[in-house]
Amino acid sequence: MGRSGMRGEDSRPPVRRSGPPAPSGTDLADEEDGGAGNDGTGVPAAADTATDGARAGARDSGTTGGSAAALAAQETPPGRTRTAATRTPPGRTRTKDRTRPGERSRPAPAGRGGPGGGGRGGAGGPGGRVPRRRRRILRWSAMVLAFVILGTAGAGYLYYRHLNGNIKKGELNIGEHKAPRPTPNAAGQTPLNILVIGSDSRNTKENLKLGGSTDSVGAAPLADVQMLIHLSADRSNMSVVSMPRDTLIEIPKCTDPDTGKVYPASSGRLMTNQSLGRGGAGCTVATWEKLTDVHINHFVQVDFAGVVSMADAIGGVPVCVDRDIYSHTNDDKGSGLKLPKGTHSVKGEQALQWLRTRYGFGDGSDIGRAKAQHMYMSSMVREMRENATLSNPGKLRGLAETATRSLTVDRGLDTVMKLYDLGNELRKVPPDRITMTTMPFDYLGARVVPKPGDAEQLFRLIRDDVALDGKDKKKRAAAPKKSADAAADDAEIPVQVVNGTRTDVLAPARGRASTVAQLLVGKGLAHAVADTQAAVTEARTVISYPSVDLEGDARRVAELMGIPLSAVKRSTDVSGVTLVVGADWREGAAYGGGSGSPEDEGTPESADLLNGADEDACMEVNPAFTY
Repeated sequence: MGRSGMRGEDSRPPVRRSGPPAPSGTDLADEEDGGAGNDGTGVPAAADTATDGARAGARDSGTTGGSAAALAAQETPPGRTRTAATRTPPGRTRTKDRTRPGERSRPAPAGRGGPGGGGRGGAGGPGGRVPRRRRRILRWSAMVLAFVILGTAGAGYLYYRHLNGNIKKGELNIGEHKAPRPTPNAAGQTPLNILVIGSDSRNTKENLKLGGSTDSVGAAPLADVQMLIHLSADRSNMSVVSMPRDTLIEIPKCTDPDTGKVYPASSGRLMTNQSLGRGGAGCTVATWEKLTDVHINHFVQVDFAGVVSMADAIGGVPVCVDRDIYSHTNDDKGSGLKLPKGTHSVKGEQALQWLRTRYGFGDGSDIGRAKAQHMYMSSMVREMRENATLSNPGKLRGLAETATRSLTVDRGLDTVMKLYDLGNELRKVPPDRITMTTMPFDYLGARVVPKPGDAEQLFRLIRDDVALDGKDKKKRAAAPKKSADAAADDAEIPVQVVNGTRTDVLAPARGRASTVAQLLVGKGLAHAVADTQAAVTEARTVISYPSVDLEGDARRVAELMGIPLSAVKRSTDVSGVTLVVGADWREGAAYGGGSGSPEDEGTPESADLLNGADEDACMEVNPAFTY
């Protein structure tokens, strides 16, 4: 309610009006300006607005105009002392209240008014009593105010539901392989693994106008960006591992949850970015779990438009190039990124160009692009921690609208509030404990493949929840947890042995499955047999078991053969205890693949690490792409 309308009622007898004073737009405007994210923490404040508004409305409507009357009592013309709602002429002493004919004068109840009273309605009518008409006006005004507040709160809730409706949902894992969940640490905490997928889809107007080839319009999307974010169980550190989009790997069987279409497992190796078009992000998750044996809790898929909106909301992300760059070729390829040497703040379409640049960084392969993406992410994290522009409600609403339309997530992240909670978990890690890297690889022609030994070593550190920055010495020294399952007698343990010694450059070592099976028989495992039909590739020797009641048997096999317990894992891909002889054991009777234990294995040297707090990182520009 406007205060000017009430000032006359403070100093003059009631005046008949045609209707109640209209409330000013102040409260509604404040609500609109507050909106989603008014507290500067992010989109989900829309829900908080709804809750706070409802509470405020409930309070105001329950006081029968009390807060409105208090507002009326606040202003007194200069030079006057208000002792009652009616004016006393100068020089005269007022000894009794003026009452209307037939109306009794009564003292105000304790704490409810009277001259100078601190209770509600202290500046009411005679003796603290508000005249009946004014009470009706104030009561009506309070009800209108409560209605406005509740209505605005409802609008906030509806907007929150609208944002939730923008988010597209998908199944987490639609493949046959499911990696086992990690074992909680001594404090009962478990790591959190999120797969971030960047889609190259140009099947919307927003994405199409952002550039790139139009050849893919209407085609199945490709997962051109794939990053596994590993948040440690104690939330002290974070590891980010990228896989180049042209990595050649085997893609498992996937079933589209919407159409029921079955995509059979690839007969050979395919580029990993094709997994997204085989039923959705759930197939990309299944592909990662099969390769790494890391359980993935969530996926977040974003398209071009979402990247642009994020950069715009932040106000720019600082990036650096060590010389002038123009990502453009004579046959019209390249991202179009054009920057002079030095550090620049990129946003909008220019930020997208940075993330898509392949021609111009490093050797022009996907490896250089992955490194540029790591630098961008590190810088973005620092900006989001320091940049005050994110407290601007208008910018946050714009970000919320565009970003939610650009997202596809698993059903465990299907609301703005769940995404906000995930963001809070990620924010617990300081930048200097964030480590980014690309999966160790070898070139295979124009493509790449996981580097034998090193790639598996990196993924083992992720599975064992060991920080890639090497600062978890105590955690590394922890011994493997003992199994609750007791092993059967050696002579009763059936074991299947598979030859997995093939590599990208070497044929399988002949007869390894039969040789190792005979070694097991010699150690008392009479039911060990070789599977001569299976053809697999395994960088390191691994022993798999399908269920907890066979864990003790699998560990016993590892103990007898001198294989580290960290190589023993649960897998639904096997029907019994299975020993796959890897490329690290191509010959000899004794296993010599190293201890494989966390205390003896650090991050492989081939992993090019970037620390999240490194503000001096700068991309190397290929001299062929300068101007």
